[in-house]
Formats: sequence, structure tokens, C-alpha cells
Amino acid sequence: DENMRSKDPSWVFSFLSEKFFKPCVLHEDYKKNERNIFCLNCFTSICAHCVNLHNSHFLLQVRRYVYHDVVRLEDLDKLFDCLHVQPYTTNKAKVVFLNQRPQTRLIMNNSGVFCHTCDRVIQEPYHFCSFACKIQYLMVYEGSISRYMNTSTGAMSLSIDTYMDELKEIDERQMTPESVLDHGMTSSSSSTSAENLTVVCTASSFKVTKRKRSVRVPVGNCNPRSTDAVPVRVHRRKGLPVRSLLL
Repeated sequence: DENMRSKDPSWVFSFLSEKFFKPCVLHEDYKKNERNIFCLNCFTSICAHCVNLHNSHFLLQVRRYVYHDVVRLEDLDKLFDCLHVQPYTTNKAKVVFLNQRPQTRLIMNNSGVFCHTCDRVIQEPYHFCSFACKIQYLMVYEGSISRYMNTSTGAMSLSIDTYMDELKEIDERQMTPESVLDHGMTSSSSSTSAENLTVVCTASSFKVTKRKRSVRVPVGNCNPRSTDAVPVRVHRRKGLPVRSLLL
């Protein structure tokens, strides 16, 4: 049953080993194509443009906090018991780190509270600095994480509808480099970067405000090879009078 996949602990290990925020190979030419969503059914990361391909699947969004992958505590706690994992607050939401972070300074004394897995300094009453540290600890001392899986109906809310807002943030008028080119262009011209094409096409939407004694020049198309001039204002200026020669 597809609904039982979120309760299968196998997704946890795939989730922690996944590399997020890499460009999506299926949407290379799209903006916001970072793979920051994990599909619990497919055990892989996807981008916001792939959401429609994973209809009815369970999805979990990954975010960035101080250059590290984090996930909202509210989202992850619906799937797994995150008790004793130290959370952090960003944008008024509590998040937890996915993996261990490298130690940036030496521990000078034995006072304070340390992560049970990696010895990072944390705050009371927490025992782990990251989600991965808790998983590693449970596997070493208990040999299984199954009993920590959340089997409540609350986990079912992590469906495709949760991430439709991601698609709304993407400009609906966005076009791939191939779609902005004229149909008559050769395939060799399709290697033009998306950034350059965006600059070229913005000229077609440039508007000139009509003023007194101004001339509106027609705008060229979006063809990168077009040599048509961009809109300019031409003001006629009266020159100095010249008298005719006396005969």
C-alpha cells in the first residue's frame, strides 16, 4: 500500500544520504530547479517542477540554514519521533539539522551538555544535535528505529498539496531557452545561455512613454540575432537660421 510507505523506516536512510539542492536534470533550463523535496515513496529528491509527477506521494521539504540542510520540526515530527533533537529557530519556524556538522572549535573542558553521538556542544534538555545523530545512536544501542516511526494519521498530511505553494512562487511566464527562440533558428543557436536570452527578450516588453515631440520607434522581436534597434526617443531640435547669399 502506498500509504504505508511513510511508515517504512527504509526512507530514513535514503533521506539522510541524499544530496539536496543540486540542479534537477529533468528541468535544467528552469528557474528554482533545486532538488529540495524528498519523495518518501520513490526514495529520491525532486524539485518543485517534479511535484506533479509524484501525485499522492508523501513529500518532505528540505531547507537551508547557515549553509546546512534542515527540515521543519513540525513536518519531520509527523513522520518520526524527534524527541531530544535540538531545534533551531529560523523565519519563526523551528528546524532541525539533518546531518552532523563539522566541529569548528576544540572543546576545552568537560562542562556542559554534549551530543550523545558526535560530542557537539548542545543545550539542555536535548541529547542530539541533528536528526542523523539520533538515528545513528538508535541503530547502535537499539538496533532498530521502527518503534520511533510515527504511525498517526497526522503523517498523511504530507501530500502533494503541501508543496503546491512552491510552484506558485515560480513565474508562470517562465520559458526554457528553446521556447524563446524563433522556430526558424538552427539548433546550433540553442546553446545560448538562459541568462542572455532573458536579457534579449526583456527588450520586447520595454515601453516608451509618449511625450511632446517624441517619436516612437518599433520594437524588434526576441531573436538574439536581430539587429533591430531598441526603442528610443528622438527629439527634433531647431538649428541656427542660415541666411541665403545675396546675388
